[in-house]
Amino acid sequence: MNFAEKLKNVIREKGSYVCVGLDTDVKRIPEAVKGGISERIAAFNRAIIETTADYTCAYKCNMAFYEAAGKQGYEALHESLGFFPEDALLIIDAKRGDIGNSSAQYARSVFEILGAGAVTVNPYMGYDSIEPFMEYEDKGIFVLCLTSNAGSADFQKLNLADGGPMYMEVARKITEWNTRGNMGMVVGATHPEELMSIREIAPDIPILIPGIGAQKGDLEKTVRAGIGKNRAPALINSSRGIIYASSGEDFAEAAGRKCRELRDGINAVINFK
Repeated sequence: MNFAEKLKNVIREKGSYVCVGLDTDVKRIPEAVKGGISERIAAFNRAIIETTADYTCAYKCNMAFYEAAGKQGYEALHESLGFFPEDALLIIDAKRGDIGNSSAQYARSVFEILGAGAVTVNPYMGYDSIEPFMEYEDKGIFVLCLTSNAGSADFQKLNLADGGPMYMEVARKITEWNTRGNMGMVVGATHPEELMSIREIAPDIPILIPGIGAQKGDLEKTVRAGIGKNRAPALINSSRGIIYASSGEDFAEAAGRKCRELRDGINAVINFK
């Protein structure tokens, strides 16, 4: 069973397309969470995971937030690995991509050391920078295609010599390279029309869709474009909108409510049964 089929099974079993982004910023952890930096990050993550586990099929850890906390951040991440439910996909959002021998080490760190089920990678350096990740055939590789930030237009929307935008060429390359069935792409919810065009040329490839919540992506348009009537494999990610739903003692319960609301909102659009 390839990664795309595994993801479809997880979505079906959990009844959810939600991915919770654990972009845990030490400065935003509520005061109710006590201890040192490592203890606070881990405790915060555990509380969020416990209240959202019933409503999500995936979690995404952005490495920047753990690296910024230094040794204690790494310790907290490794401790947090034990909190994730077995029936949820863990994505390490690292946006890796380098020459082959460096990427091989990045792939090993993500898949063998951290035990992640998927990773985000940057395609700027080409096929050989992604290939080491692809060799882990049971793992997912989400390639940056059209990101949710405003600056994505600087390069990703540039028209190439044939008149098409660069992000469409990236999408086509991903479909060509997906010989092992373990590739996906990242397309932001802030680009619903472009997402629909990408989905037309990649109907069965998993798409990780950030930008719902704090970045104000339109949920209904995103669901119709990225999942659609055929219920294509996709993960709709919300980070700050869920994990920082409250800064008080009820932060975990508030996160659970927001996660449930997002799951129900998505399922209402596609009439999930």
